[in-house]
Amino acid sequence: MNGIFDPSILDGIDMLRILHPDGSIEEALRPPELSDEKIQALYREMVFLRLADERAVQLQRQGRMGTYAPFMGQEAAQVGSATALEEGDWIFPSFRETAAMYMRGVPMAMLFAYWMGNEGGQRFPEGVKVLPISIPVGTHALHAVGFAWASKLRSETSCSVAYFGDGGTSKGDFHEAMNMAGVFRVPVIFFCQNNQYAISVPRRAQTASRTIAQKAIAYGFPGILVDGNDLVAVYAATRWARRRAIEGEGPTLIEAVTYRLGPHTTADDPSKYRTEEEVAEWKPLDPLVRTRLYLRNCCLWDDEMEESVRVYAEERVNRLVKEAESFPDPAIEDMFAYTFAQMPPSLEAQMREYQEFLKSVER
Repeated sequence: MNGIFDPSILDGIDMLRILHPDGSIEEALRPPELSDEKIQALYREMVFLRLADERAVQLQRQGRMGTYAPFMGQEAAQVGSATALEEGDWIFPSFRETAAMYMRGVPMAMLFAYWMGNEGGQRFPEGVKVLPISIPVGTHALHAVGFAWASKLRSETSCSVAYFGDGGTSKGDFHEAMNMAGVFRVPVIFFCQNNQYAISVPRRAQTASRTIAQKAIAYGFPGILVDGNDLVAVYAATRWARRRAIEGEGPTLIEAVTYRLGPHTTADDPSKYRTEEEVAEWKPLDPLVRTRLYLRNCCLWDDEMEESVRVYAEERVNRLVKEAESFPDPAIEDMFAYTFAQMPPSLEAQMREYQEFLKSVER
């Protein structure tokens, strides 16, 4: 396989799964570069990310953070896909891709600052190829296609990845993006984290299609159904999709089947639309549990290591919270200055009016 997933192995198989819930692995399907040591390192990051996500929810409950979209349960989908990309690739996140953004170089403290209401948290470091968080559902898939088309016209060896949830596939923007990507065969990956719910609307009410992945067929390119709680399978599928992209074979749709263990956002109460029994059925499929079982089977993990990693992760989280809360307050003028490359006269007039108002108040 040369480290690249070959979709022909999926003939007659409903879903790509390499790392099973019991911790066993299909060695024949495992990308060779994803060594045990690499999986161990990624598991450490997943532990940190789980703790950071839990802390963000706590901060919101304490009034120290605004509305936040947890990703608990979706760590493998985000970490596996982000790790499979190369330096020149760009990602286009929605509001739940905190883990993917972190894995692509965005400091977690900046992301916390953003959710605390500081737009400076999206002024990412130079060289970090991550677009700002997209709050509107599904609209950024079109931006990813435009970026990928530009990359193709420039003969660059890079691809774009648009992340969205199952609810995003019900938006017209998704279908327009898929159609355009198929027509122009641009190097883009559509990555759907199917966490079973679009806020309170279950996946079964989103589409009559047996899978979301099969929607790609109508637009002339492949769709892959993958176990989104399987770190190894997500990595393998994304590597294959990236190879197609940079070799000029066009786009790919990946449907990562996972589950949102927490609420849609901190403004949501999932008990209103799903049962505790349903959540309990998904908990054994938790990506952290599965990866930890695999490492234990390989004698690469034990309780002492788990405790050590958690203590260190807690210290990291404590530091990043302090850093996020110490971000300088943005200037009010920023809301005028960063909308357009060159401020139009109408905004200049509004900014002058505001500045005059401030002067009058100070007097």
